[in-house]
Amino acid sequence: MESETGRIEAFSDGVFAIVITILVLEIKVPEEKGSELWHGLWEQWPHYAAYVVSFLIIGVMWVNHHTIFVHLKKVDRPLMFLNLLVLMVVSVIPWTTSVLAENLTDAESASIAAVLYSAWTVVYALAFLGLWWHVTRVGHLFHERVDKDGARATRLRFGLGAVAYPLTVVLSLFSATLTLAAHFLIALYYAANQIPIPLVVEEERLESASDLRK
Repeated sequence: MESETGRIEAFSDGVFAIVITILVLEIKVPEEKGSELWHGLWEQWPHYAAYVVSFLIIGVMWVNHHTIFVHLKKVDRPLMFLNLLVLMVVSVIPWTTSVLAENLTDAESASIAAVLYSAWTVVYALAFLGLWWHVTRVGHLFHERVDKDGARATRLRFGLGAVAYPLTVVLSLFSATLTLAAHFLIALYYAANQIPIPLVVEEERLESASDLRK
């Protein structure tokens, strides 16, 4: 199954690439002509803001996904289905982004759109956490150089999104614009604070290999 690791990551990269491209396709060309085009372009600022935030969120998702898979030497059937679940959830983000952008400035529907957007990030955080918990539960999928106990210790930091994103759902009830800003800050945090997967130091690895030979 070792060759399947690269195949699954390549398939996942393709899905991430398509999803992140669809985001910009949701920004429509303004119908205004002449000097009114400036007004039409400005009126679409919610789409620009939602695009930037969602692009950053998906980008960070892809980086974390890549970080996990480069530390795996093989996959199993549960991991394949958990990975499909993650990709399914990611694929919905352009739609939630479009709904939020279309309703961000509408007093009656902005909160509903923001709740939908935030609630879906909760779903993604749980799906991604489920994938990571499966990988670290036994550790048989990791390369030998990975510190399996150290990897398990990162579960709480990987799961911070399952705490932070529900808070944005609550914030959505009060301000859709602040909710979008909160998602931007959370994405920046994850972009700047990547969670390293610890490796076994060379001496420990050699000692373990020596013990196995005995």
